[in-house]
Amino acid sequence: MTKSITFDSNRRVAKQLWHRLSPNILRSLRELTSEHELSVASGDVLILDGRWYVTHTGLLRLARRKHCAGIHVRPISAFCDALARRWAFEATVYKSRTCKGFVGYGDADPSNVSFLVQGAEMRVAETRAVNRALRKAYGIGICSVEEIRSVAEPPIFSSEPKKQPPQPANGNGSRTVRDRLCQVIRQHRFDPNSVKSYATDFCGVKTLREATREQVENFVQHLADWAEKDRNALLCQLNSYLGQKEGAA
Repeated sequence: MTKSITFDSNRRVAKQLWHRLSPNILRSLRELTSEHELSVASGDVLILDGRWYVTHTGLLRLARRKHCAGIHVRPISAFCDALARRWAFEATVYKSRTCKGFVGYGDADPSNVSFLVQGAEMRVAETRAVNRALRKAYGIGICSVEEIRSVAEPPIFSSEPKKQPPQPANGNGSRTVRDRLCQVIRQHRFDPNSVKSYATDFCGVKTLREATREQVENFVQHLADWAEKDRNALLCQLNSYLGQKEGAA
């Protein structure tokens, strides 16, 4: 049986993640819970700049609960340019076999996608089209996070290694890296399990045990830089890992 999503459970998780929540935010959360059963813990919705946004995962979960009959997606050739990495898609959502369809459009190019998905503009455009069609089909009045981009982007790592402070001679250098990571997590109130999941993806490993010291150092530096540059965008990335199984440390 599917576990029912309650407002109290959503509010509890939301307060753990974002702490201070305004009455308007809570009122909107109550509506999202009662009307659409969107789950904060599962990453269906998140807060950016004081507003709720629905995620692609949340929309797909909603479509599955509502027994969506199908989604048809096609590129719009007149607005696509592979060399310029500019893409546009049309998506049609069919709520039932007799439904005439709800249409949504999405576009993406290097100027309107996040740093994290540079080079994947075609997939972003497709996702945006599907999201808009799903929002129309199921009456979701808030924008999806995949349809926006962060104004401030995290810095791209230089090919030249950054100078590191001298490491203690007693072999406790790994402890220094771990301490710094814990400090970043505490300072910005990040969920440790989400950070761990993001770290494994960033390092390209299945578990953090497989990552090299240099990979972990780069990740910690990346996390700290991005947190200072644009914490909301980083939270968006970390929240996409909510509900996933915790990997081995």
